[in-house]
Amino acid sequence: MGKKIFSGVQPTGNLHLGNYLGAIKNFVELNNDDNNDCIFCVVDLHAITINQDPKKLRNNIRETVATFIASGIDPKKSIIFNQSRVSAHSEAAWILSCVARMGWLNRMTQFKEKAGKDKEKASIGLYSYPVLMAADILLYDSTHVPVGDDQKQHLELCRDIAQRFNNDFKVEDFFNIPEPLIQKQFSRIMSLKDGQKKMSKSDLSDLSRINLTDDKDQIINKIKKAKTDPMPMPATIDELDKRAEAKNLIGIYSSLTNLTLEKSLKKFSGKNFSEFKENLSQVLVDKIIPISLEIKKLLSESNYLDQILLEGCKKADHIASKKIKKIHEIMGF
Repeated sequence: MGKKIFSGVQPTGNLHLGNYLGAIKNFVELNNDDNNDCIFCVVDLHAITINQDPKKLRNNIRETVATFIASGIDPKKSIIFNQSRVSAHSEAAWILSCVARMGWLNRMTQFKEKAGKDKEKASIGLYSYPVLMAADILLYDSTHVPVGDDQKQHLELCRDIAQRFNNDFKVEDFFNIPEPLIQKQFSRIMSLKDGQKKMSKSDLSDLSRINLTDDKDQIINKIKKAKTDPMPMPATIDELDKRAEAKNLIGIYSSLTNLTLEKSLKKFSGKNFSEFKENLSQVLVDKIIPISLEIKKLLSESNYLDQILLEGCKKADHIASKKIKKIHEIMGF
């Protein structure tokens, strides 16, 4: 029995190595498995929880699609669409917000982190967007959702909402209770300048990240300048766990080469960081440059990207509108 997989990526622009290794690389592997039905959504409704420049948002939507395709996701095998063009997402979010409970949302740690100290000034959308995320997933009878550490809690909320709806309306199996797909390999990529901070596009220093649109010289320079410590490369996982920057760089190497951390350590144990960095730079260049060139090529073909979105939206709308119709019947509309 194949998996029905749903995943979304925010069109924030400037996707980087953390997005690729933490999510997109995994999407490509799921897409390549003929047993899976995959839906990859550009979640533009989620993006507007903070203020967006409309022109940039439109460009970022296209750039996200270009990144999917350049990384190896086949639009003929999977549905690629943007959320705002399928109205069922907004409608289901409202209906499910009447099923969800304030106490559940109050437990969401990501809102507390993003809203900061002045949460009274945060948008209601930032607070309630996990309900929209639940709608995204449940509309397609998804069985599995790829999630990183920061989204596990939101998937738990989605499961709670699905169970509550099924119980409240006595429709036992109406909403699937989706399972998380958690990457077994190293997936949390940290800043190249600080091994304690996640790699982020919002970091003021461009040297903190490898962008998927970087050229060869930029990649080599960033790895050369990446923060390390004065010790040689560690030999054991226990030693690695105490050295954040070394762990991050070895993790990146392992993810790109599909090696375990143990095998990567065996290869570089006791060597100088300079030698390891040369190897890492070469692996990054071999993987990222073809993606970077293809993204740039696709962005010059905006009509092609728009056509992929249009076809994907039609397919997604066909599935989601059927589910909404059934929800109406269940609720008495």
